[in-house]
Amino acid sequence: MTDATLTLARVQAKRRRQKARLGAAMRYLVLISVGLVMLYPLIWLIGASFKTNSEIFANPGFWPQNATLDGYIEGWKTSTPFSFGTFFLNSFKIILPKVIGTAISCTVVAYGFARFDFPLKKLFFGSVIAILLLPNVVTRIPQYLLFRDLGWLDSYLPLWVPSALAGDAFFVFMLVQFLRAIPADMEEAARVDGANSWQTLLFIVVPMLAPALISVALFQFMWTMNDFLGPLIYVSSVDKYPVSLALKLSIDTTEAFAWNRILAMSVLTILPALIVFFAAQKYFIEGISAGGIKG
Repeated sequence: MTDATLTLARVQAKRRRQKARLGAAMRYLVLISVGLVMLYPLIWLIGASFKTNSEIFANPGFWPQNATLDGYIEGWKTSTPFSFGTFFLNSFKIILPKVIGTAISCTVVAYGFARFDFPLKKLFFGSVIAILLLPNVVTRIPQYLLFRDLGWLDSYLPLWVPSALAGDAFFVFMLVQFLRAIPADMEEAARVDGANSWQTLLFIVVPMLAPALISVALFQFMWTMNDFLGPLIYVSSVDKYPVSLALKLSIDTTEAFAWNRILAMSVLTILPALIVFFAAQKYFIEGISAGGIKG
């Protein structure tokens, strides 16, 4: 190979590298631009929470000119005898049993569908899929009448008991798909060693389901934290309000809204979900990816 040929090859390789770098730079630029557009409302929310009520409307930018913590201080006190800490505690009284109950019940049901054969299995699983297509609004009135007859109104039971009984078909379907992607060799070996179905589920299957269970818990945590309609229907006492309803208390239609307080409490409300999501992001992505594979 002559020197001219080598020189031409180097020039072409250099041009390819430059073209690849330019393409990568353009992709990153587009992604960053789209990301900023999507994140700007959240950035503005955080910045506006440190503004005075008048500056929110006078200054459309997200950076406060005279930062103040009045929105957080006054918003935390609320217009009721209870502080916002009480409403956060109420939210976790709903979230914790709902997340734990969902993880346990959906794992048991999904394990039954994925690993056992029983009469009418296809019919029951088809019913689970059908429930996924059923709008929640269709079941609101029957559920309300049922919980009213049970005497569960103005309590947290209607908000978490159905989930603790595998009432969330989406999570059952997700875990079934995850289990179908896992070979049953280790489970068969455990049964040969004398383990029963419950021991196999607890000591063999659950550790392998960890990414999917973290995804289930994360989804349920965020959905419950953001749920407004459920508590609005079943909870009537102010001292039992979760944060989703407590934010509504900050809006008094008889006088001007203290928007800085509302925005400040909104920031605190979304903070737990953001912290949990970023802490479990790795397992969340792994669980979602694996849950979409059919074995």
